[in-house]
Amino acid sequence: MIIEATSLKGLKSELSYLDEITSELGFVRWQWEYYRATYDLKIEDKSTNADYYLRVNTRVESGKLESPYAVLYIEDTYIGKSSFPHGLDYNTPIPAQVLKIADQKLAELQRMLTK
Repeated sequence: MIIEATSLKGLKSELSYLDEITSELGFVRWQWEYYRATYDLKIEDKSTNADYYLRVNTRVESGKLESPYAVLYIEDTYIGKSSFPHGLDYNTPIPAQVLKIADQKLAELQRMLTK
């Protein structure tokens, strides 16, 4: 599911700063290549024993990802349920308590990027 109600889309940051602040918020830079990266946050739903991942997609505006000075901009933000053996199901309904955590983390990320 794409999270539409966010003002993150289009915000820019140097790779080193984006890595630093996303790490502080609990995100991990998983998938990456020379011109794009995704930052994932695992959210556990204790009531159902299910895992959900909040994914922030980024793309390079200038430079390459091996440079800490590369400038990235945020594209879409997704959330999906973890599916076995690996992958995310973006069509599964997301519980309200999981969405609340996701919204809080995205608000914190936006605040850190715009201060």
